[in-house]
Amino acid sequence: MSQHPGYADSKADHLKRLRRIEGQVRGLQRMVEEEQYCIDVLTQISAATKALQSVALGLLDEHLGHCVADAVRSSGPHGGPEADAKIREASDAIARLVRS
Repeated sequence: MSQHPGYADSKADHLKRLRRIEGQVRGLQRMVEEEQYCIDVLTQISAATKALQSVALGLLDEHLGHCVADAVRSSGPHGGPEADAKIREASDAIARLVRS
């Protein structure tokens, strides 16, 4: 199994999106400092939340396609403890995303 994370090939894209989200959060801080209208602040919070969820879903997709798939392939046709662990790990991550 390879040693780099599943998102290694798209790392620059993820960092670009996270920097954009960081800017959105700084903008939210400014909005609160300037006492802007509550609904406007909430609208921007929703946009930042959706952007983070999008990054999370992209990372999850890459994890499934890379880390989980590699573990399943290396475990043979009947799976194995490593594959089971990776699937359980992915399932737990999905549950955390759904709850958030």
